[in-house]
Amino acid sequence: MNKNIFSLICAIITSVLWGSAFVAQDMGMDFIGPHTFNVGRFLVGFLSLLPFFLFFELKKIKEKKFDVKKVFSYLVLLGFILGIGQALQQISLIYTNVANTGVFTVMYVLIVPFISYFIFSKKIHWSIWPAVILCVVGGLLLSELKNISVRFGDTLSILSAFCWAFHIIYISKTVKFFNFPITIAMSQCFIAFVFTILPMLIYEDPLLHNILKDSYEILYVGVLSSGLAFLLQTYSLQNLTPAPAAIIFSLEGVFAAIFAWLILDQFLNEIKILGILLILFAVIFSQITPIYDKKNYGRN
Repeated sequence: MNKNIFSLICAIITSVLWGSAFVAQDMGMDFIGPHTFNVGRFLVGFLSLLPFFLFFELKKIKEKKFDVKKVFSYLVLLGFILGIGQALQQISLIYTNVANTGVFTVMYVLIVPFISYFIFSKKIHWSIWPAVILCVVGGLLLSELKNISVRFGDTLSILSAFCWAFHIIYISKTVKFFNFPITIAMSQCFIAFVFTILPMLIYEDPLLHNILKDSYEILYVGVLSSGLAFLLQTYSLQNLTPAPAAIIFSLEGVFAAIFAWLILDQFLNEIKILGILLILFAVIFSQITPIYDKKNYGRN
């Protein structure tokens, strides 16, 4: 299979898993706090990837020489960004609804190309900019404009979007010199788990019997949205640059709306359906246009 197609498929599956996770994240705080939920999901994500790391990548890593300090610093940075971003997103669900959290989280699709171009001087195909605008408009339509208010939870969601933007960019940079997706995904889950323990102990009172009551949600989000999705995200960024990858990942807003309709019986009206179609069109447009336009673009 073509590498770009494989990465594209990985990115789409990642967006499906992330989109479905919003419902589980919201339902997973019936008996525990957001930090306790995140500690559980990151631990499960780490444990679910550990056997694959031991079987597929550990031996290969031992056979190659790396700048250990550089690899370690990038993995710690990824885990730290992941922990902060997930904490902001999870807490936001307490103060605002799933739709708003999903929409404002997807704003990373607007932040990534700006960071890539203006900070890291990366080439950006012209088709990314209209695609970004369509994704933002589609996301706002999915949230229902009349229900959007500037609340504390919305602010946390926007802050988390900045974390996801830097997370996407730094994974893309990491795979360039340390191309071991399982190790990257597993390590960042473990590091995020470590960073999240302290706020859990300070702000919450984690009790085992309460954690067990939300165990299904923790397992679902931990195995699929943390372990598998972050692994597939890393695979997708092997061959996709951050800006178009972010647009594909923004499909999580579409799938969040669909899963909320299927599981929570939230009605999809004409406005939300239009938002879904706009995002789908933006993704297709951003992927097909560069194929027919081989000219140089962006700045060198």
